[in-house]
Amino acid sequence: MLKVAANKVSILHKKGRLLGWLGLLLLSALLLVSCSSPGSATTNNSGSGAGERGSTEPVTLIVSAAASLKDSLDELTPQFEQEHKGITVVYNYGASGSLQKQIEQGAPADIFLSAGQKQMNALIESGHITEKQSFNLLKNSLVVIVPDDAEAVPENLSGLEHEGIKTIALGEPEVVPAGMYAKESLEHGQLWDKLSSKMVFTKDVTQVLTYIESGNADAGLVYLSDAKSSNKVKTAFAVEDSYHQPIVYPAGIVAATKHKEEAEFFLQFLQGASARDTFVKYGFVLAE
Repeated sequence: MLKVAANKVSILHKKGRLLGWLGLLLLSALLLVSCSSPGSATTNNSGSGAGERGSTEPVTLIVSAAASLKDSLDELTPQFEQEHKGITVVYNYGASGSLQKQIEQGAPADIFLSAGQKQMNALIESGHITEKQSFNLLKNSLVVIVPDDAEAVPENLSGLEHEGIKTIALGEPEVVPAGMYAKESLEHGQLWDKLSSKMVFTKDVTQVLTYIESGNADAGLVYLSDAKSSNKVKTAFAVEDSYHQPIVYPAGIVAATKHKEEAEFFLQFLQGASARDTFVKYGFVLAE
């Protein structure tokens, strides 16, 4: 009887130890699940003191940006993404007027970087961008460019009348801010009608640059930042600032964005020291 009782005690002892191990395994599993839960930890994606993101979920920011910003933004983006893990930036480059229309028609966008105040004002008035979420980021200058090997190089706007300049490329004034500033400048010099037969209108300033680089136009009106981006063109002269409205680049957060926090981080980054140095390198002037 004692032997049987001892066997029962041994069996019960083994069962107890087994249950104990199972309990520990279950508890460990629950702890692992808890620790790996997205809400159980925060990741610091502040980068340059911008603050912590409220979410660790990956976010893609869509930035509708003026074509003249492409070179500088493409250079800056890897740095921003490195400093802000989990945020990817994709760009929709084009003429500011076209981008404005796209946003008005519901195209996806979180941020608008315009090359003209007119387009930003239109979106603010329509409620697509909140005025408090908009500010002037940069300034630029208007210049006349010619092919690098050009023989006919005008020294001023009147020089565009020279017979050696048969084609003048500029952005479509209704949708391309650089084209609007070009028209204002030529009207100031009473040259718009005189030169109309020579004009070729483009969809954005990048296309103007392409026309000059390829020799399909003898002169073009672009921003200084565009002229600096190519070694196939040369700047003939800078247009007087008084001939046109101030050239400003306003930035704004689209009201319909679902990523306001991340959009604010990006705009803060664009105002930081490294971004400003890059913009200056590409020919922009910092907004006051």
